[in-house]
Amino acid sequence: MGDEDLHLRKFQKELSAGTVSLVLLAVLAQATEPMYGYQIAKRLDDGAGVVAGKQSALYPVLRNLSAAGLLDSEVEPSVSGPPRRYYRITTLGRIVLAQWIASWTATRDFVDTVLDPSTPQGAQA
Repeated sequence: MGDEDLHLRKFQKELSAGTVSLVLLAVLAQATEPMYGYQIAKRLDDGAGVVAGKQSALYPVLRNLSAAGLLDSEVEPSVSGPPRRYYRITTLGRIVLAQWIASWTATRDFVDTVLDPSTPQGAQA
């Protein structure tokens, strides 16, 4: 593995650390019913990016979001295997998600402006 690959992996890891919580809250906010970890991971597999292929990394983040009061969870028996923990976003989680989306949007717009100076500030690429 070359130096450029190492730098890319480090950058992706750092970027992922800051976006996984945002993405998890967004997926659960869009869900019409509680979801378990594997369902959430499958939803994320449908897209690409820094969270793709990191299923095992989702569970500690889900636990942290629950501990922070942003998610509720319940364990339910499964007919096809071990019990499953189902997650749903809380009212506080929805409020925090709205704040995080605003922060993400401002950050994204700023980075886009720096990376492409011809893009007007605040315009979406």
